[in-house]
Amino acid sequence: MRRKPVLIYDGDCKFCRQWIARWRHVTGNRVEYAPFQEAGERFPYIPPERFDRSIQFVEPGRGVTEGARAVFRALACNPRHRLPLWVYEHLPGVAPVCEWVYRRVARHRHGLWTVTRLLWGEWAERPTWFLTRALFLRCLGIVYAVAFASLMVQIAGLVGSNGILPAADYFHRIAEQLGAVRFWFFPSVFWVNATDGFLEAVCAAGVAGAMALAMGWFRPALLLLLWMLYLSLFTAGQVFLGYQWDTLLLESGFLAIFLAPAYRRSDGTPEPPSLLVLWLGRLLLFKLIFSSGFGKLAGGDPTWHNLTALAYHYETQPLPTWVAWYAHQLPLAFHQASALAMFFIQLAAPFLIFAPRRARHVGCALLVVFQGLIALTGNYTFFNLLTVTLCVLLLDDGFLRRFWPGGKTAYRGDIPFRTRGPLLPRLRVGLLAAVVLLLTLFQVSGLAGRVQPPVAVQQLMDWLRPLRLVNNYGLFTIMTTRRPEIIVEGSNDLDTWREYEFKWKPGNVRRPPAFVAPHQPRLDWQLWFAAFSTYERDAWVVRFLVRLLEGSPPVLGLLGKNPFPDAPPRYIRAWLYDYRFTDFAARKASGTWWRRQRLKPYTPIFHLPGSP
Repeated sequence: MRRKPVLIYDGDCKFCRQWIARWRHVTGNRVEYAPFQEAGERFPYIPPERFDRSIQFVEPGRGVTEGARAVFRALACNPRHRLPLWVYEHLPGVAPVCEWVYRRVARHRHGLWTVTRLLWGEWAERPTWFLTRALFLRCLGIVYAVAFASLMVQIAGLVGSNGILPAADYFHRIAEQLGAVRFWFFPSVFWVNATDGFLEAVCAAGVAGAMALAMGWFRPALLLLLWMLYLSLFTAGQVFLGYQWDTLLLESGFLAIFLAPAYRRSDGTPEPPSLLVLWLGRLLLFKLIFSSGFGKLAGGDPTWHNLTALAYHYETQPLPTWVAWYAHQLPLAFHQASALAMFFIQLAAPFLIFAPRRARHVGCALLVVFQGLIALTGNYTFFNLLTVTLCVLLLDDGFLRRFWPGGKTAYRGDIPFRTRGPLLPRLRVGLLAAVVLLLTLFQVSGLAGRVQPPVAVQQLMDWLRPLRLVNNYGLFTIMTTRRPEIIVEGSNDLDTWREYEFKWKPGNVRRPPAFVAPHQPRLDWQLWFAAFSTYERDAWVVRFLVRLLEGSPPVLGLLGKNPFPDAPPRYIRAWLYDYRFTDFAARKASGTWWRRQRLKPYTPIFHLPGSP
């Protein structure tokens, strides 16, 4: 029987034991590891002082090596780690530098143990990501389920046949203008059928598939189906599905297709998670957070530069919660300190994504807490939940095992070294990484200034844009310092006007702001944007008012209170109001959460053709 090579180390050194455990995970059973305190007698030809100063690597028939050379020779027992040894042996000057570094580390290894424990913790084995993948995909399934379910209860009112912007009409107009290329530039299953029933059926299928994913049915085909269904809804939704969290879900969902196990190994265990896709997910998280922070500085908004933006944010954001009302009452110094902390989290914490293990966990904690604070004060749909889901990619199995049911024995030591999988999955992951990295490079480089990509890259970006594979992000780069609100009124005689009440956006000043996330009332959200524009530029607002005149049940279902329950009004109009939070004294005296002031008409008075 062929004897194994033996790596001999100092068993009393914690630093040595930690890194030996990591190397053991790389080489598996191809190398024997033994402390010299126990194995020294087996090798009497090695002087004791050599054990104390350096590791020794004994190879049957090849002799003994030590120091950096011993490290590289031991790791090269795994064929996938032969490159460092080749570089050490063949490139001039590399060997002396490596040996010098090794001697310095060996002399200070007890102090370096403190640094190692600080950055990596006491978990020394090479990390695995099986539990990470499982948790990420389960959480992604929950996010998908929320997104599809939220759309299902409002899709008919938004883009149904009697909705605000009927999808069937939209696809018909595109077909007349573009011809066959429409299938690529506007990808959607609704080219086949855009009836109300099919719109709702696609949402229901998305919910069912998402729940299967959340329960552990990790199949690339299922993830591809979910991505295609949501992309179809994204296309059909027009202005109501153009939000950054919609594109973030599509980008995350597409990466997840390549993270799911595509095959099983010969021993029946699933394919190990692709480290390349894992890093692409982390890159997406970095881009999302860092772009938001950098955009606020680069946008030139004075409220971000003087740290006063949060003094406006809580009352001017689209759908605040009642917690935001209390946060708004805090002194300016608190808002400025909060803005400073926010910049630290968005500009510094993202770099911890690529840091050693324990520092990466700290970055994960900062980002998760930050998302929790955002969710407390504002209704940002499933955005916070999706961002936290991406943060899962920062945690390895060694961390998650402590909290996972049966995790103490799950995937521990069963993968001594990674083996190459089938060629096709590796090729598709490589192609994905090349495209994503190329497009992301030009996106990130464009943050500091306008960088014009080469013509070929620009053509690739234009060609892939309909699929939403790589997207730009950056929330609230310009802070809104006022809150205009569109108030819709109906009348039968042009004298008495009654207000329509929405479910979630401000209207009745006595109604407190409420929690609605992760559901997104997309009409309420879109009216927030429309209030900063005009009805001529946001023509869908007129379509909305016409549907109210028609008494469309799906559209009325999007509202909280219909002041004309028996028959729709003959006339309708919209006014622009200025809304502000009240303070403690006003709320105690009048019970109001908001104060408002009428500004100007937002639209003229509309009526249906044929009515007086």
